Amino acid sequence: MTTNDSEFLAFLDSRVDACRLKDIDRLMSHYSPDIVYYDVVPPLQFAGADEVRRNFVRWFDGYDGPIGLETRDLAIVTSGEVAFAHMLHLDTGTTKNGVDRAIWVRSTVCCRRSRGKWLITHEHISVPIDPETLQPWVPPAV
Repeated sequence: MTTNDSEFLAFLDSRVDACRLKDIDRLMSHYSPDIVYYDVVPPLQFAGADEVRRNFVRWFDGYDGPIGLETRDLAIVTSGEVAFAHMLHLDTGTTKNGVDRAIWVRSTVCCRRSRGKWLITHEHISVPIDPETLQPWVPPAV
C-alpha cells in the first residue's frame, strides 16, 4: 500500500466517523465547494456544498442518536492528485419515529487533492434492490 493509499483510507475513515457522530462541520470538510452529489432522495442531484450540507442534515435529523455505518467491499485507486473509491455501507440506527432501520447502500466517491488535502468532488449513492422482488438487496455473509 502506498502513502497515497494510506492517506486516502484515513480520509475515508474520517468521513465515515463524521457520519456516525452526525458531525456536519467535520463531514463537510471532506467535500469540495463544487461537489456534485447524487442520492436516492429527491431532487436526486445536489450541487454545491450548501445543498449537500442540507441533504446531510436531513439524513442526520431522521435518526434518534448516532448512525451506524459499516463499510464493506471497499475498493480504492489513487494516482497522484486523484482518487476513486467504491464500497457498500450498512446504514443502521433508530429513526426519530422509533423504527430500527438497517439498509445497504452503495457509495462511489471521486476525489482530488487540493493544497495537500483530499476533497470529494463527486459522490453517488444508490440503494440496490432485487429486480425480481423489488426488495432491498442484502449482500451474502462474509
